Amino acid sequence: MRGGDTSGLRAYNERLIMDALLRAGALSKAELARETGLSGQAASVIVNRLLEEGLLIKRDKIRGQIGQPSTPIAPNPDGAFSLGVKIGRRSTEAILVNLVGEVIEASVESYEAPLPDLTIGSAIRQAGRLLDNAAPETRSRVVGLGIAMPGEIYAWSKELGLEPGALDGWRNADVAGALEEATGLDTALQNDATAACAAEMISGAAITSPSALYIYLGTFIGGGIVIDGKLYPGAQWNAGAVGSMPVGDFRPGHQPEQLIHSASVIKLEHALADAGIDPSAALAGEAGDGATPLFEAWADAAIPDLSRAVVSALSIIDFETVVVDGLLPPPWRDAIAERLAGALAGFNRAGLAPTRVRTGSIGPMARVLGAAMLPLHERFSPDPGLLVRIAADGGTRARAADD
Repeated sequence: MRGGDTSGLRAYNERLIMDALLRAGALSKAELARETGLSGQAASVIVNRLLEEGLLIKRDKIRGQIGQPSTPIAPNPDGAFSLGVKIGRRSTEAILVNLVGEVIEASVESYEAPLPDLTIGSAIRQAGRLLDNAAPETRSRVVGLGIAMPGEIYAWSKELGLEPGALDGWRNADVAGALEEATGLDTALQNDATAACAAEMISGAAITSPSALYIYLGTFIGGGIVIDGKLYPGAQWNAGAVGSMPVGDFRPGHQPEQLIHSASVIKLEHALADAGIDPSAALAGEAGDGATPLFEAWADAAIPDLSRAVVSALSIIDFETVVVDGLLPPPWRDAIAERLAGALAGFNRAGLAPTRVRTGSIGPMARVLGAAMLPLHERFSPDPGLLVRIAADGGTRARAADD
């Protein structure tokens, strides 16, 4: 930015400071200068300004070290807030989070089918409720609203047991526009599984490598892509659509099924319901041992197609990590990750780079949390792309712009 306008340079360097603190939690002014490449004086001036604006706070001095006591500077959790809305095939969710990603309030409404008017109305109602419940100071510091929803939701009427065309209203629905008009907030729409991947990158612990394939086991399976340390949404915002991978019989004249038909949680939900077990209770880990055999049977059917899909993806991009997260309770997510790793080991992997399989760390809230965190990232990050939180020598840190 050498020779750039002063205001743009200042805003960029403020974002550098905020991003460094949001990643580290707390740093002294001297540490911030080293972390960002700013001079000590420049870092101090920016920190003081952000303290006055209420975006940062001072913590107690650290004593007992060599030299002068240092005062850690940290993000002020109440310095900014964001709304997230997840529109799903079974429910809508809305959350209000603070600057450090803590959930202040949450809301959820379920339905039998995601009919457009009903679903958008539910999202507007919940977002409005969270804003109305917020204190005036909180409301004034809400920076935006993120929306996570499946791509082409209208295409899956049959899989949801609906009449053909029942979801066609989604073809022309302006979800972002409707929520922006209702709330007065800037809105951003993201694919739901990509938003879940973003949540893992921002708030989770499973994605620490520059490349990753993220798999979200939702009502319908979906995915997210990390390439060169950045979240890759795709030119049409649909990257990682693993559910659409063809599986099964490839005979001429026969249309094969997709991974969405064999590895989606909706099949497990149906099996649980048929056995008289509440699917919601089972997915919350509250159904007892009676649900385990049904999960095992579902996993037995899902893993062969899921593993083939993953190997196919690895042959295109040599993902260092494969992350499995989703609606399943933690023990079941761990079991799927373990089974997937075992299945991958059974393939002829000649010519393919090694990969590791990890369990996601967020779970069912990943999609709505990602939706809520993305407006905060857009407001306070110096880089338009979402970066993986890897070690300092991993090369993903932004540096101060030149004066």
